[in-house]
Amino acid sequence: MPVEELLQAVERILKDKPLASIQSFVLYQSWLGKTYDEMSKTSGYGNHYIKEIGSQLWQDLSVALGKRVTKKNLHVVLKKYLQESPSSGKSTTNNEKSFLSHSVQTRLIASVPTSDNLLQAKTSHQGNQIEQNFKRQCSLEMVFSDAFSANEIDYPSGPVPLDSPLYINRPPLEELICQEILHPGCLIRVKAPKKMGKSSLLNRMIAYAKERDYQIVYLDFQEADQEVFSSLDKFLRWFCIYASRQLNLLPCLDDFWDTDMGSKVSCKIYFEAYILQYIAEKPVVLALNEVQQVFEHPKIAQDFLPMLRFWHEQAKQDQTWQKLRMVVVHTTEIYVPLKLNQSPFNVGITITLPPFTKNQVQDLALRYGLEWARDSQGSKRLEPLQAMVGGHPYLVSLALYHLSGEKMTLEILLETASTPMGIYTQHLRELLNLLQKEPELMSAMQQVIASNEKVELDAIAAYKLESMGLVLLNGNQACVMCELYRLYFSQQFARSGC
Repeated sequence: MPVEELLQAVERILKDKPLASIQSFVLYQSWLGKTYDEMSKTSGYGNHYIKEIGSQLWQDLSVALGKRVTKKNLHVVLKKYLQESPSSGKSTTNNEKSFLSHSVQTRLIASVPTSDNLLQAKTSHQGNQIEQNFKRQCSLEMVFSDAFSANEIDYPSGPVPLDSPLYINRPPLEELICQEILHPGCLIRVKAPKKMGKSSLLNRMIAYAKERDYQIVYLDFQEADQEVFSSLDKFLRWFCIYASRQLNLLPCLDDFWDTDMGSKVSCKIYFEAYILQYIAEKPVVLALNEVQQVFEHPKIAQDFLPMLRFWHEQAKQDQTWQKLRMVVVHTTEIYVPLKLNQSPFNVGITITLPPFTKNQVQDLALRYGLEWARDSQGSKRLEPLQAMVGGHPYLVSLALYHLSGEKMTLEILLETASTPMGIYTQHLRELLNLLQKEPELMSAMQQVIASNEKVELDAIAAYKLESMGLVLLNGNQACVMCELYRLYFSQQFARSGC
């Protein structure tokens, strides 16, 4: 089959959805009988990434055709489709063939990475420009097997492992964060409530950076003792020691720390003259997770956050600081007062993780082995689940885990979802306990549940509820995140007489 006809057929199956360059490359090479290893050597992409692209493509084709498509049966399935498809007999003019050939060549050539296209100019962080400019491919080191047994599925807890087929891409986020980390001196902010997939995405970015021989400093602020936040000097010394240990460097703060110059300047000098000098030409990724923990300590945040911005701006004029690439991950907007020109959250690239779409929920259901979800009827069956949990990745995954292996029916799962007998009871109790510890948050949540409209809340209460994943915010106006939370907390507030 000519390559033009092959790509046309697949795009028709996918409802005229254009294939990305790397998808076209993997499709055509698979049609020619090439192995993923051979494709990797030809294109320069990692073997695991090529396999991920192929597996996702076979999955998409399987959903669209309502039958299992694999690399091995690709010839049989597509030839049968062309024989049965009424549009397969349409003639193509010479001009159309010429255009198609040029288009195909462009896509196949574009799928092979070069240093030029990896270092193209930065794009704006505006949403529409992100979608246009960051469709270039990046190699995420993940394995997605064609067959996945329900017996192999682990209970959803914590980040999705790198080699798990249960990780769902949310384009263009993965492409964006991996592409941006290549830019010297970059600052990337990843924001989403708890259990939305921030750490899973961050781990894939780190794997991508390690593959390029970047040095990694991963710091989770949840690990810090409360004593660390007692003063800025103690906090920044802890910060420097932690970074040194991560890079297998012997901490030598006393050689660079000067109390007369102050903690922030000392910290800057330590990074500039010691850490960034020691690593020579290798870039360093400073991955800061759970940064909202710093928000709880305004005196620390008001110095530490502007310091990060200053480091980012130093990279515009200092090659030493261009080695540093920062990724800041947090659950909510900052609620510590900062001057506009001091905030690190209005520079660089901002990524907000959205909930799963209907198609992504269906995709994940198939990866959990729920074959009944394969066709349009199966997709319709999943709609009540989507309505109940609002596409929340953790809540969706927990439901699909219980549905896999016929542990429970979807109907019973939905009927009992907000009750003590439901699968979410532990998760819901944990949220309730957190609210009960902070009366102002409990009161704010009561206001949200009591209204069918968006409710204006105190800024800090609004951001904390958003951090917990309980509400969706538009400014300080909040509405409940999903129907599950509305049902559960309505019941709890009624019982307590609130």
